[in-house]
Amino acid sequence: MPMPMTMPMLQYPFSSVKNTNLCFSVRNPQSDETRDKIVFDPSEALEQDDGDREPPHHFKLKWEGSKKFSTLIALDEEGVKSAFKKLKKKKGKGGGEVDVPRDVTSDDSGDYVPVFAMECRGMEPYAFHPLGNEFRVVSEGGAVFDEDVDLSDGDWGEYDEENDAAVGVNEFESKIIAV
Repeated sequence: MPMPMTMPMLQYPFSSVKNTNLCFSVRNPQSDETRDKIVFDPSEALEQDDGDREPPHHFKLKWEGSKKFSTLIALDEEGVKSAFKKLKKKKGKGGGEVDVPRDVTSDDSGDYVPVFAMECRGMEPYAFHPLGNEFRVVSEGGAVFDEDVDLSDGDWGEYDEENDAAVGVNEFESKIIAV
């Protein structure tokens, strides 16, 4: 059974924008039930109800026939390190297979890079859906493009006038791995 920490892996030189909504499709690990395109803001934890037994989380749902909520928690850098430490103690491995989320650089040249980590209890993310405002791109000349970087069609392009250079992301792909 996969561990509950999940990391979307992305290619190409860009970074994720903080304080923006993210969209994933999730499935119930106990059945074939799915929820397509759930949206949440990883910078805002949901308010806890009195008596909530779940830890603070960023998204929750209840699958048909389930008594408990399934939750998704967006992990910051310390949360990822802590999760890897727990995984290593529990399984005697971990921490080396996947890096802590970071920005993608031109040096990554087509490699998948973890850019976001989440702990999922009772749900498995299986697809990432760009909404059009999650990423910022920095040209080799240092120009920052952080508005309208829409990768929902798989491609984005702009022109860095100051450095007389085309800037783009082509054939955008993502994958989600459970660790």
